[in-house]
Amino acid sequence: MWALTKNSRQQALEHSQLESVILERTAELQILSQRLLKVQDEERRRLSRDLHDSTGQTLTALKISLASLEMKFNQDPGTLVLLAEVSELADQAISEIRTMSYLLHPPLLDEVGLACAAEWYVEGFAKRSGVSVTLDCVPTGNRLPTSIEIALFRVLQESLTNVQRHSGAESVHVSLKWDLENVVLEVHDDGRGIAADRLSRLRESSADSGVGFAGMRERMRELYGALEIESLGRGLSLRATIPTSEIAHAARLEELRQGPAFADPPQNNASQGMLRPSPPRYDSEPNTGLLSS
Repeated sequence: MWALTKNSRQQALEHSQLESVILERTAELQILSQRLLKVQDEERRRLSRDLHDSTGQTLTALKISLASLEMKFNQDPGTLVLLAEVSELADQAISEIRTMSYLLHPPLLDEVGLACAAEWYVEGFAKRSGVSVTLDCVPTGNRLPTSIEIALFRVLQESLTNVQRHSGAESVHVSLKWDLENVVLEVHDDGRGIAADRLSRLRESSADSGVGFAGMRERMRELYGALEIESLGRGLSLRATIPTSEIAHAARLEELRQGPAFADPPQNNASQGMLRPSPPRYDSEPNTGLLSS
């Protein structure tokens, strides 16, 4: 009897130790995942700047050289036609580079905040995809902390990319609101929805949920928020919620990182952003779904 009791205690101890190890490893994986998302965001920001400031400027210099050649060969119709074709290709490349740069990291997100960046992105998505999108956004006049604005923008971006690729939807409604308790982003489409077994796997954070949903869920988890997915009959609804308590915490962390000299930044810092042209128009953009997580 004593031997059985001792054996049971030993098994209980081993079980407790195993649970502790599992919890520790899970926490480490979550931290690693969050770091990877941050690195991804920084890499997107860097690539956006490089495309605009390096590749974009090189193509602009090419356009200037083409203009000089057109003046030099203005008496040669054949050469002028060829130069005009090259100039048109250069314009197309400049437009595509600018679009990719802004989709990687919209400067509006840094300069004027999530509400304006979301409005710009939704408008562009509708023109690129042909899907009708309505946006219900109630501005408050106050900026959210940068980490929260980036997280919600990436969730919006990934959600609409999934709509375009998988849902077959004709219309989407996007809602972005915040009150005393939460900031809430909702995306609802009228597409084919998701089968019950697939929806269950998405909710359970299984390996089959896909990189996009996993990334959105991890962004919300980092901010002590929640990602909810519903598919009732026709269409899919996604709801990302972040509590206001975390907003205050994130704002304080950003103040500490910036130091006392930047403890009270202006609400509208558009004049302090990178010197860039206005966001690109979408009249001639390719119909592609860029930047799926």
